[in-house]
Amino acid sequence: MDSLNKKGKMTPNFNTTPPKTINDMVTDQMRNNPCCFFCIMKEPDTSLRRSCLATCFNEMSVINRDDQQHVLVLSGLWNIAMAQPDDPEFISLGIFDCMVSLLEKGTNDRSWLFRGQNIYIPYYAAHVIGSYTMNKVEFAEKAVVAGVIPPLMELLRGKISWVEQRVAVRALGHLASYERTFEAVAAYEEELVRLTMNLASTCLDQVYTKFVGVKDENKRSKYHCDLLTRGVGGLEMENRKAEEWASQLQCWSLYLLNCFACKERSLNLICNQGFLVDLCGMWGGLVNHSSPAGVGLIRILCYSKYGRQNISESKQVLENLCHLSRSSDDWQYMGIDCLLLLLKDIDTRYKVIEIVTMFLIDLVELKSLGDRSNLGETITKTLLLDYKQSKFRIKNSHVLKALQQTWELKEERRKREKTMSVEKIEEKRVLVNLIKQQANHVFWLGDVEEAIKMYNEALDTCPLKLRKERMVLYSNRAQCYLLLRDPDAAIRDSTRALCLSNPTNSHGKSLWRRSQAYDMKGLAKESLMDCIMFINSVTTTTTNKRVKIPYYAARMISKQMEATWLFVNAKSKFTRSDDDYEISSNEDDHQLDCDEMMRQMMMMMMEKKSIASGLSTIIEEPLIAKGKNWREMERARRRNKTAFNVMARSM
Repeated sequence: MDSLNKKGKMTPNFNTTPPKTINDMVTDQMRNNPCCFFCIMKEPDTSLRRSCLATCFNEMSVINRDDQQHVLVLSGLWNIAMAQPDDPEFISLGIFDCMVSLLEKGTNDRSWLFRGQNIYIPYYAAHVIGSYTMNKVEFAEKAVVAGVIPPLMELLRGKISWVEQRVAVRALGHLASYERTFEAVAAYEEELVRLTMNLASTCLDQVYTKFVGVKDENKRSKYHCDLLTRGVGGLEMENRKAEEWASQLQCWSLYLLNCFACKERSLNLICNQGFLVDLCGMWGGLVNHSSPAGVGLIRILCYSKYGRQNISESKQVLENLCHLSRSSDDWQYMGIDCLLLLLKDIDTRYKVIEIVTMFLIDLVELKSLGDRSNLGETITKTLLLDYKQSKFRIKNSHVLKALQQTWELKEERRKREKTMSVEKIEEKRVLVNLIKQQANHVFWLGDVEEAIKMYNEALDTCPLKLRKERMVLYSNRAQCYLLLRDPDAAIRDSTRALCLSNPTNSHGKSLWRRSQAYDMKGLAKESLMDCIMFINSVTTTTTNKRVKIPYYAARMISKQMEATWLFVNAKSKFTRSDDDYEISSNEDDHQLDCDEMMRQMMMMMMEKKSIASGLSTIIEEPLIAKGKNWREMERARRRNKTAFNVMARSM
């Protein structure tokens, strides 16, 4: 205020501080209480709220305090970004510039990073960037202009930890997915591709050794635990979330690589033979339902000539694609697509045909798969593309015989039966049923080889139009091969039966038989998927809402869950006598883990396949308790054997 002079007159006080503006007051509040962000969000006056938020973002980027409330603000922004990723308000107020400043501070100033709760800030900042660039290219462009890529690259290089790598690769993947921002990401192309390939191949080992495998809870990173569970849940919840995040880290890494592979960029790096083999073991599906993981990238590579050339030179990759093509995995069609692309390319056709043919011939009667119709016809035409010339180029007699059988089945036999009358077809149906009954009788007398011969006769007699009858014949013959310990033949016949089922891959007995055959061959993933689909078929064929999972199927799932656990390879690599790492020796604890994993996977698959509606509970038959006497255990063994035989009696 003004002061009085000696004569009593008012004179202006030029040293008086001018009144503060709204922005000045917000700045002061932010310095003293960053949590006022949440108060600002409640401000009903839009222009005032926007002005305060702009100041808030500006002050957050320069404040150098270690107040816990800064983390609360970032956590709040993370929630908003996840819930409303398409809202432009924060974008227009400079949120990207704010996040860039925080990331740069976290990656460049280690002393600041490890003070207070600042360690959480880079994770939330990168996550906010990834959420806001997820759907809109105009947001992605503003993020690039704000300079988000350099600090995200620092996180990708592992400047902090795998948790920050997860959100960095997610954000970079979004930026690389748009034409208008791709080149900004590609400025780091070679380094980025190499880093991402390495991350996809090693992230499971990294998460296991640095977190999941740590036996002593006190030695786990506290801030990792807090981020994973938000402070809710104990060790079990932490491990479950770590498994989910590790799978996401791998899948998002593959998504980023896909962005380059789609443009045929860096194929010389991505098509490294060792990495192609690694891709076969990168499984999406159950953990990340919408991600095809490794096979998705392999299919992208198969669209390019360079990619096909490299894939055709890897026997291991080809065999994995072949196994996938004869499975009930959701990505079965991708395996088939890859094999067809390799066969249609004249430069790779004869490199792969001797391996591929022996698998694809079992799919020639496949009618539809997902949204693909007449897929069997496409497979047949591709296999027989140059049938007459191929006879002189293929040296393997088994492959030549298989192609000959396909020709006779799909060409010559179809022509013969095309003019067959309805009465003739019905006569053959009756004859086939008689032969099948005789074969079933011979089978139960124990002469399995003779039963196979009779099933062969029935299949040769049965018209192609009688798909249901042929499905049962193939399935019964598969059971015979199982008893003869010939898993390859059992898989072939089960697959042919499942191709004839309506819908595809829905015949319960064939699924169970193929699951057993895959188990014999040590193909745990394929066995697991068939077993889950078998249980789904059991649950949908009963009106009882309290469904009991067959004991033998529950045991199979438990076994294959253990074999296909996300960290199983990491555990086998790094299990040692070091106290920091867990070495499981308690069978009871391990069984409980497997049972819980099986329960969770069943629930996920039921939901995923949309067939669980109307099922209130699913109860597994109890395991035999320890301490039972011999007679009780023997009775239980007989019950299990009977349950298995009941399935075969309806052959």
